[in-house]
Formats: sequence, structure tokens, C-alpha cells
Amino acid sequence: MANHYLTKAQLDAEVYKCLNCKSKPCMSACPVNCCPQEFIQHIKNNKFDAAINSICKNNPMGHTCGLICPDNFCMKACLRGKIDHPINIPLIQATLIHKYRTISAKPNVVKQNGKRVAVVGAGPAGLAATWFLIRHGYSVKVFEKSDKVGGALNLIPDYRLPYKVIEDDWNYIKSMGDGEIAFNCRVESPVSLFKQGFDGVIMAIGEQQIIDLGIQGEEYVVSYYDFLKNPNKYKNINKVAIIGGGNVACDCALTAKRLGADDVSMFIRRKIFDMRITKNEMNELWDKQIDLNPTTRITKVEKNKNKFDVYTCSTQQCGLAYKDIENSEVKRCDFDLIIKAIGSKSDKHIDHEFVIYAGDCKIGGSTIVEAVASGISSSKLLHQKLMGEII
Repeated sequence: MANHYLTKAQLDAEVYKCLNCKSKPCMSACPVNCCPQEFIQHIKNNKFDAAINSICKNNPMGHTCGLICPDNFCMKACLRGKIDHPINIPLIQATLIHKYRTISAKPNVVKQNGKRVAVVGAGPAGLAATWFLIRHGYSVKVFEKSDKVGGALNLIPDYRLPYKVIEDDWNYIKSMGDGEIAFNCRVESPVSLFKQGFDGVIMAIGEQQIIDLGIQGEEYVVSYYDFLKNPNKYKNINKVAIIGGGNVACDCALTAKRLGADDVSMFIRRKIFDMRITKNEMNELWDKQIDLNPTTRITKVEKNKNKFDVYTCSTQQCGLAYKDIENSEVKRCDFDLIIKAIGSKSDKHIDHEFVIYAGDCKIGGSTIVEAVASGISSSKLLHQKLMGEII
């Protein structure tokens, strides 16, 4: 995993670019209120334990966030960008935690408050909620329907986010106190958990329903979830169409390329500069010669022997929405695989005072650091309801 991190020379170069801004715009831009200005100054002084503590006091998933956090939070706010280039704060953070964080040192023992909380879902929001609750004296049990932690993070290709990194953050979290996890355990009703002696429930189940395209021939289209969960199933492909223009669609396109596809096309309803991806992701799409088709919508899919033909139309922006342009339909032939990556949605919420939702099922599709922030915020709300204490 060495190529995921900065070398010593690269780390020093990035750290010494910091202007030590007193206004700390990087901290204000961080959803979990982490302070890069602070931990970078600690690194400059070779106080690595202090730097680690600065990160981990606000972010229990600092390793994972450091590798995949987008460039539109702390990096966008970094004033160094007005001089030349913003500091690569996330990669400094990932490198620091990778090299210097250990879980061998016992954390301060937290006095148990006698309350038990169930956390449903072991994605970033659920893990962050677990961390907060453990640190405030709760006994926590996580219920995860799959056989590993990470939730939607496990759909991110391994070359971007090795599973060992997610596992490292989980090991750090469970080292904090009284927390356990039950794998392969699906919770059908959060209310049933109260009968098992739990005082509160955090629902961090993500968005489990894939959004339909609503077009003829949709039965021939593979969802991003099925594709990214088991990409090796689709090795013998050459020409691929991706429907969507966000982070997940980008992962699908780049994964298809890595599987050996020569011709990968993305069909994007929006304008190219409205794509919801990072600058680095856009550069990688160009570098891998992904064919981008903005203001284009697939309207129909037809099976043609062992291939698929798609019909597309052009779109135009009307206010905040994009509408089809009449008589603009075009037929495009001979695709081996068509993947839809236009998003997902959550199940209906249960209204219960001590059932609190967190992460994507509450705030919609989000970045990892926003999911972590949501998990912490929801735990604070549950803590207030159970203990009458505002944090």
C-alpha cells in the first residue's frame, strides 16, 4: 500500500507549505471540525502523537477519510491555493495515521453510564456513531448485514481504498471501550431491538434502494452496486456504457477500464462542469480516455443477440432541471455491458423518539466525512434524549 501515501520527502514538502493561518479556514471547511493547521504544526515540531490526537479527537475514521476525502472541503479552503497549489491535507492525514497511529496504548477508561445502544449498519456513519457512544460510556452493539465493516465504502475499488484501511479505523474505534459487532445480522425492525434491552438505536443503513431509470429495456441494465460488489464477474467485456456522472459512476467507468474494456462511455444528463466529481477524478477520466457524453440521456435499451443497443437524446438546462430536446434521438450499438449509476434512496423511516437516523439514509448520498459528521451528530442527539445532556 506504499503508493497510497506520501514519502518522507513529500510529507515534509507538503507540511512546510502551510502558512499557519490564524483564521484556520481549513478547519472551518471540515464537516467534522478537524483542524489541519493544528496537526500540521505538530508534525513540523515532530510531535506525532499530538498530531494524531488532534485528528482522532474529532474524526475516528481519519485513515479512510485521508485516502478518499474529496478536494472540496479543507483543500478548497486552503489559502495556499491562492499562491500556487493547496496543501494535500487529506494525504498528509492518511500518511500520518498510517505511520504513527497505534492501538497498543490503552485509552482512558470511560465510566459506563449503564445504557446500551444498538447501531444498525457498519458504514462510516455507523462506525462514527459507535465511536462517539463508546467514548461517552455506552455499551454499543453494531448489527451489520454483511460479513465486514465499511458499508458502501466496500464498493470503492481496492486500488483507491484497500479494505485494510477501513479495518484499521474499525480496530481503532473498538479499542476505545465497550463495543462489539454482529456480522451477517440483518435487522428488520429497529423497534424489535428495544425488546433485547437496548435503550436507543442509531439507524445507519445507507440508501438501500437503487433508483430506477424508468426506461424500456431497463432489465438489461446492471446496477452500480452489483457491478462494484463483484467486478471480476464482468471481466470479458470490451464496450461499456455508464449511465450517470457522479463519484460512483466515475468508479464504475475506471473499474471497467481496469478490467480491460477498450471502449468506456459515460452518459451524463448534466453539463460536464456540473458533474459531481472531484478534480482528481475528472483528470483520471481524461487520462484513461473515458468517453464523456454530457447533456445526454439514455431513453431506451434493446438487446441485439449478445450485445445491447442504446437510444440517447440530448438534454438542455431549464432552470435547475434538464429536459429532453425533441427529435434528438440517436441509436448507439453493440455495447457488452450497461451500468446504471444515477443514485439510490433510503427506505421509509420509523418515527420513534429513541430511533435516530444517521448517514446517507438521513442526509442522502454524501462523502465519507459528511457521513462521519452525521453519525456523530445523530449520536449527540440520542445522548441528549437518553441522558438529558447537550454536547
